[in-house]
Order: sequence, then structure tokens, then C-alpha cells
Amino acid sequence: MKKRRSIALAIALAVAFAACGRGRTAPAQDWLIDPSPYKTAITEADAGRTLVLDNGLIRRALRLAPNCATVDYRSLVTGEAVIRAVRPEAVLEIDGKSYKVGGLTGQPDQGYLLASWIPTLATDPAAFKFTGYETGETEARFPYARKRWAPALPWPPPGKSLVLHFAPPAAGPAGIAVDVHYEIYDGLPLLAKWVTIANGSTRPVRLNSFISETLSVVESEISVDSLDQWDRPNLVVASDYAFMGMSPKSANRMAYWVTDPTYTSQVNYEMKTPCVLECRPPLGPDAEIAAGASFATFRTFELVPDSTDRERKGLSVRRMYRALAPWATENPIFLHLTSSDPAVVRGAVDQCASVGFEMIILSFGSGLDMESTDPAYLARMKELADYAHSKGIEIGGYSLLASRSVGPADDVINPKTGKPGGAIFGDSPCLESRWGREYFDHLRRFLEATGFDILEHDGSYPGDVCASTTHPGHRGLADSQWTQWAEIAAFYQWCRARNIYLNVPDWYFLAGSNKTGIGYREVNWSLPRDRQIMLGRQNLYDGTWEKAPSMGWTFVPLVQYHGGGAAATLEPLAEHLDAYQAHLVQNFGYGVQACYRGSRLYDTEATRALVTRWVGWYRKYRDILNSDVIHIRRPDGRDLDAVLHANPALPQKGFLLVFNPTDAEIARPLAVPLYYTGLTDTARVREGEGPSRPVPIDRDYRAVIDVRVPANGFAWYVIE
Repeated sequence: MKKRRSIALAIALAVAFAACGRGRTAPAQDWLIDPSPYKTAITEADAGRTLVLDNGLIRRALRLAPNCATVDYRSLVTGEAVIRAVRPEAVLEIDGKSYKVGGLTGQPDQGYLLASWIPTLATDPAAFKFTGYETGETEARFPYARKRWAPALPWPPPGKSLVLHFAPPAAGPAGIAVDVHYEIYDGLPLLAKWVTIANGSTRPVRLNSFISETLSVVESEISVDSLDQWDRPNLVVASDYAFMGMSPKSANRMAYWVTDPTYTSQVNYEMKTPCVLECRPPLGPDAEIAAGASFATFRTFELVPDSTDRERKGLSVRRMYRALAPWATENPIFLHLTSSDPAVVRGAVDQCASVGFEMIILSFGSGLDMESTDPAYLARMKELADYAHSKGIEIGGYSLLASRSVGPADDVINPKTGKPGGAIFGDSPCLESRWGREYFDHLRRFLEATGFDILEHDGSYPGDVCASTTHPGHRGLADSQWTQWAEIAAFYQWCRARNIYLNVPDWYFLAGSNKTGIGYREVNWSLPRDRQIMLGRQNLYDGTWEKAPSMGWTFVPLVQYHGGGAAATLEPLAEHLDAYQAHLVQNFGYGVQACYRGSRLYDTEATRALVTRWVGWYRKYRDILNSDVIHIRRPDGRDLDAVLHANPALPQKGFLLVFNPTDAEIARPLAVPLYYTGLTDTARVREGEGPSRPVPIDRDYRAVIDVRVPANGFAWYVIE
């Protein structure tokens, strides 16, 4: 039988190729197993004419004369170039006129870039001109200090920073200074880029639009004929300017792949290959920069994967979010409480403290009003928070923002009709209306007055535009999206600085939120219990390719949710312990917390013992269960399904979880991929809390483990 080439061999071959003729920059080992050797350096080369950002995994080189431009950008793991041609460092439209920032002209062919061409390139006299640079350490985007359980990750992510300074051209806007900022991080093939514009003149200027990053990227697909859907280059582009989505792709609002008419040697006959990356807002910002003031664009984060393998690329994305949003690794166990009645809340606090739950969210339908400014109401909520804190339980609540109407004066105005309606969720308030600004003030006051620890913020800003010209926070349509995003991002960062946990059904991680949905359809939780369990496990498997376990929540309907009646709910809990246990085990086993929605966690001593047992199990193995998921077999209801948690930095290198959805016991050898555990020759494996035994690891980094899984049950194995 033909043996599969191992991941390690593939990496070794790539490293060997990348090392040819390049000295120190080739990786010596796999950064996904041990990132510690890969430290960032920013150095001058070529007698000071070139500046190089290098961390052993990626390299970006900038030519400094006769103007500044990126002339090399590549993976040092594979040796592959990211770019094929030179473009400006940014493009700005100021007071209706477009200006390039940096850049070089005269490249003979846009399909590839030879080192011998670089000294011959010229500057564009109409572009902003490079004047100097500064280097330093990375800086925190906003304050954060870990409060609840999470891995001990550094903030900010360590690395180096670079600021490139540019002055306007002779015929440009006098007094306008542009800085292009870079950060490159230790141990990750990742860099950040953003632009700031300072107005040193005596009059305001209008930043109509910007492109903060533009790259002529090597195309990943060539076709003579034009295609309806092209394969995109293997470059992951993320940003804090993300909304209206629970995945990186659906929430992307700033990375555009466009055609390159200057690339006349491309294979596509109509020259429509989408091979230029432009990072820009879809509208505006149309921001007025007052005299003496400055403006900062969103930040773009560029991850250069060293593989197209789904698991390896997903691991890279998960590592990126852990580094850039370490608050997203906080993973409290919480009850979604359906009542705000003080007696019910106190009872729920007592139950949570009894079984080991850590947090209560007064959910939608509970009657909580976080917009209230009534001093008596705030005092009552503070009493509940104080009681919860006395028992070691965090408490918070739910507030709805979008997907409702607050009145024609404050709702977003549809630019097509000039009236409210037609927003992303039908109706929505404008965040920059009078009501919108008061709403955020009310939430801040509520959180400060009550001491609540959590905000579950539903209908977070989805990107609605607003054509109103009377709202105090924006002038009109062109600046309405940017100003609303800036409003909610500032609020989330205010919460983050105060360690308020943010449950947000949207991709606001890089703006400060902690968690979003794992990816499920809400009405599925009104299906019969057995179907919920199988579909829930599929959601867990599918939702952990790009999310770390802590980044997503799932759901458990202790009480009825979207209908379904008795067949769908777990209440009375004591009558459905098998289903309750199945939910607890698969959710905790994946490291994903659920919204356990109801008024209590247990109703009998047997129920209490069940919940206590599995909470204790999760907390005992919490470090490894919150580590990366390696996907082995997706649940389909017809055979075993399995996942492995892997973490080479822990004593427990792996945790294997196997489910049997069939009506008969299954016992068989299972080949388990252990590459990402860091183990190489032998693993010690124990079933449950039993004794461990040595298991050899083959040259494909697999260990064959004999599993025995009861009918409609599960088994778990610790790997050391």
C-alpha cells in the first residue's frame, strides 16, 4: 500500500527548498508545534536602501529609495512569493483627489519581479514621498488584563513595529502627513498594517476614501476563460472592521479581490483574474479631519499560511485569533437564565455555585432592562450582582440593539426611499442618532452602577448605512457606516478595558468581543432531543475549523425554545438524564460552552450529581480541552465520530474523544493523528482514568489506539 507522505516530510521539503541560497531565514522546525525560535527583526539591507521585516516565517522587504514600496513579500516556510509586482503603500482620496502613498513605477512585467529590476524603478512625482522611519515594539490596541480562566497569553502579542513617514508631493495637500504602520509578530506568519493621516494645516480636510493595503498578489488560479468563481490566493486577511457574520468570511467587509488591467501578460484573455488585494471600507469613511487632528484607518492583519491543508490552515487561523484577541480564550461555563425575578436569580446563583458553573446571563425573555436609568431598578440589580459575587458567580445580561425600530427620527434611513425600513434586519436604529448615543450611555451607566460582569449584545451593529442628514453623529450617507462602526467598536473596547465579558453574535473579536455562535440554526433546538444531540455534535465539529473552542457558543434547551414541546426540552431534567449527559459530555468534550437555557440546572439530587460530575471532569482537563481541535471523523450517525485536542506545551499532549451513535457497541483500532501533539516515537495512552500504556507512533505520526465505545455512548482517552 502506498504510504501517505507525512506532514513533517512535506514541511521538511519546503524548508529545504526555501533555504536554498538564503541563509538564516529558513525555518528549522514547525512553528505550529514550537513557535519560540521565530523572533522578529527589522533590519536594513542593501546599504540602507532596503528595510526588511523578518520573523523566520515571513519576510516583507521595503525599498526606501527613490520612494518607499514593498518589493518582496514571501513565506519563508515554503519559499513562495506573495506578490508579483510593486504597488503603492496606500491610496488616499483627500478633498476629492486621489493620491498614492509611496510606490515605484517602471516594472517591465507585472507577472513577476526580478531583483535586478528594483534599482531601475522610479518614483511617481504625484505620490506622497517617503521621509524616514521609526521602529519599536508592538503596542496594545486597547487595554486588556485577563480576569477569568484563559491560557496565559501575552498582550500585546510580542513582536516589532515599524512606522514609515510620508510627506505630500509638491502639488498635494499641504500640511498633511501620512504614516504607514506595520507590526510583525513573534512565532506567527502574521503582520498588521494600518495608516494614520495627520492634518498639520490650518483648515479641515475631507478623507473621502482610503485603500490602506494594496498588493499585486500571485494568482492561485489561472484560466484563459473567465470564471464565475475564482480560487483566491492563499492569504488570510482579517481586520477589526468586521461585522454581520459569525465566520471570518461572512464578516469580511474590507478585503476585496479585484482585477489588474496593468497585468497584460496574465493568462486570462480578458485580463479579469482577481489578483489584486485592496483593503478598504465599502463606503466612505468621508471623514473630516480638523486642523491639528488625525485619523486612523482600520487595521489589516495578513496571515501567510504555509499550506492549503484545511486542518493546518485552520490551526494557523486559530493561533492568529488567540494572539490578536487573547480575551477570546476566556471560556466561562454559564447558565442562560430565563427569569430576572430576584428569587429565581438567587436560586440559580446557588445552583451554579453548587455544581461549578461560573456565570449567569439573564437572557432574552428574562425581563431584564439594561437600558433602564431608574435608580431603584439599578439598585435591585446591584443587589443581585453582589449576591452572585458573594458566591463566586459572575452575572450579566442581554440587550438588543439592531433588528428593532425605535422611531422614524432615530431609525436608519434607507437611501433608496428616504424613509426607515429596508435595513439588514428590516428595521434598525442608527447608532449615531440621538437615541443611539443615549443607548450606549445607558448601557455604560447600567454596567457601572450594577457591577454586572457580562453583556450579551444581540443584533450588534450589522453594517447598516443611513441617509439621514439630521442625526448628530454623522453628516449623511457617505460617513454613516464608518461612524456607526467606530461607535460600537469604542463601546466594546470600553467593556474590554473593564473586563466585561461580551457575548456577541457577530465577528467583533478584534474589536474586543469574547465569543460568537458556533454556527447553528436556532429552530433546530426545537427538534426531538436525539436529533439535537447529533446535529449539535456536527455543529461542534464544523464550527471548530476556524474558531478555537472558546470562541463559539452552542445551545441546550433546558426549557422550550422555538417550540418543539416535551419532545424537544430537557425539563423535567430528572426524566432526561441520558440526553442531558450527552449534551454536557459533547459540549465540554469539545471545549465549547453552551447556553444552558432555563431556570435551573438541576431538579433532583441525581440531576445535581450528573451535572457536578461532568463540570468537574471538564474543569480537571480544562487546559487540554480548550486546546486546538484536530478533526478525525465528522458525525454522520452511522459510525464512530472522533476529535482530538492537541497541545505540545502541556503535560497532557492530547485528548481523544470518540462517540458511537449506533445501537451496538463498536470496538476497533483507530488511527489517531498525533503530529500536532509534538510526540514523535511513543505516546502513553490511558482510557478514562485507567492505567496508561505505551503506544508506538508511526512515521506518519499516527498512533493506532484500540477503542471500545458503548452503543449510543462515548469514550475518552488521555495521551501523554
